[in-house]
Amino acid sequence: MKRKLAGVTAVALASVLALGACSSGSDTSSGGGASTDGKGKTITLWLAGADTPDALRSYLKKEFTKETGGKLNIQQQDWGDIVTKLTTALPDANNTPDVTEMGNTQSPTFTNVGAFLDISDMYKDLGGSNLLQSFVQAGEVSGKNYTLPYYFGSRYVFYRKDIWAKAGITTVPTTLDEFNTDVTTIAEKNPAGIANFSGFYLGGQDWRDGISWIFANGGDIAKESGGKWTATLDDPATLKGLEQLQALYKSASNAPNDAKDSNQYIYLNDDDAIPGATTTDPTTPVSLAAATIMAPGWAHWSIGTKGEKDGKVTRTWDDNTFGVFALPGNDGKPAPVFAGGSNIGISAKSKNPGLAKTLLKIIFSKTYQEMLGKNGLGPANSKYVSSLGDDEFAKALISSASNSKLTPAAPGWASVESSNVLEEFFSKIKDAPDLKALATQYDSKITPMLNAK
Repeated sequence: MKRKLAGVTAVALASVLALGACSSGSDTSSGGGASTDGKGKTITLWLAGADTPDALRSYLKKEFTKETGGKLNIQQQDWGDIVTKLTTALPDANNTPDVTEMGNTQSPTFTNVGAFLDISDMYKDLGGSNLLQSFVQAGEVSGKNYTLPYYFGSRYVFYRKDIWAKAGITTVPTTLDEFNTDVTTIAEKNPAGIANFSGFYLGGQDWRDGISWIFANGGDIAKESGGKWTATLDDPATLKGLEQLQALYKSASNAPNDAKDSNQYIYLNDDDAIPGATTTDPTTPVSLAAATIMAPGWAHWSIGTKGEKDGKVTRTWDDNTFGVFALPGNDGKPAPVFAGGSNIGISAKSKNPGLAKTLLKIIFSKTYQEMLGKNGLGPANSKYVSSLGDDEFAKALISSASNSKLTPAAPGWASVESSNVLEEFFSKIKDAPDLKALATQYDSKITPMLNAK
């Protein structure tokens, strides 16, 4: 299940910024024409990707008709196309989805140009302070709510218990410093006896995992003051995290400088082919190239002993071989990690804002929130996270999400992501002779993008 949040092209972003006409101060935002009588009416919900199971879609349709007498039309959009399609559709009252899901990091770009309805009056009823606050903040502008979290998926650590034990490490680390030391020790001892083995596989361009070290040391990618955003890669706290990352890249990870956060799980499995790598026998693919990775929680479905059922590849998790834990911070809490997932909002151009609000009430209801959890999607409302279950994956997900952070809610953040400037910056960390100079150089590149309007 693909849940990587897509970026936006420069052309699409330019169009997004033309959405200024979608004023969140329109009549609909104050309740004008907000009828909840759906007889003879249809509203449209856009869902991104296939993450929402069919059973949940059917429930939404059934409950919407039951509540309003109207019809709910659910349309699935690909993650890779969602920004471009929203850019085109949101300003058009005749073609806009009434309610839409979007990536959590995509929300600021749209909310800052008035593309969504002000739903501040619903905030408390939909969950209020129980909602995942990092996602809430991604949908806020000037203290008002425009989008709210739909579901979350957090990143945590997956590791090979057997390899850690062979290296003499039998307990999971409780601080970030301990984690850094443990994975470095494993790389140095290389108990697997495999060339280029990584104690911790961290791709050189994997900024989505790497920023955890920045956050854990009190640093940030950027900060806002007086309405202006400034990149802060050269801040002392950020630099401390970058120094730790550089040490990990040099001593614990053998991942290439151009490797991204994609399919890291193949490096833990014994039988996954690693692209471009072979043993002395050219026909035999190398496998088991790392003792530890970080990945979104749903990666656990791809880790384990390989099998087959109904013509599809399956994986069987072995608790004696594999384990998980939340990346620890240095303050007794889990380290702040970048949370995956999505937000949801009502188009400012919706012709049926009352019906759209009714749909949000259904989505944020106890029943639906628990349905999300039972299907492995982190519920937006923390009151219902117990629906995720109590296995080790649920515990790691809940723990890691409890201190999660998002990228800066700057108007031009989508431009930063689409430019790949962070991938470029992170790929240079390992071999940088002067981290502060490198950080200052990239601050000057990122700051103008953050404030693009």
